[in-house]
Amino acid sequence: MNNKMYIMIAGPYTAGSSDPEQWNRNHQELNQYAYEVFQKGHIPVIGVNVALPIIETVGDDKFKELMMPISLAMAERCDAVLRVGGPSSGADREVEIFRKKGLPIYFSLDEIPE
Repeated sequence: MNNKMYIMIAGPYTAGSSDPEQWNRNHQELNQYAYEVFQKGHIPVIGVNVALPIIETVGDDKFKELMMPISLAMAERCDAVLRVGGPSSGADREVEIFRKKGLPIYFSLDEIPE
């Protein structure tokens, strides 16, 4: 593929839940989508994957300070977004960046060109 894109995977991580097991399931789902985006010849980007190692190092009390600002900054650098999963205000904020820029917003893997 000649037109490799950096595609953000936007979906629920905490999604209002206080259950770390649910967060882990959501995270795994985001990473599964990332693999499938990679299989289509693109570079997947997940804001959580950039923010979490920093949060784990400096402490969970920094979650709100770091998670969305880092995720939104990553969204600013991507070429397109794949919106997956259920309700998520954070994912919706990421998608809004792409909408404002007029960049592609995909809602299924089938929509992403190879």
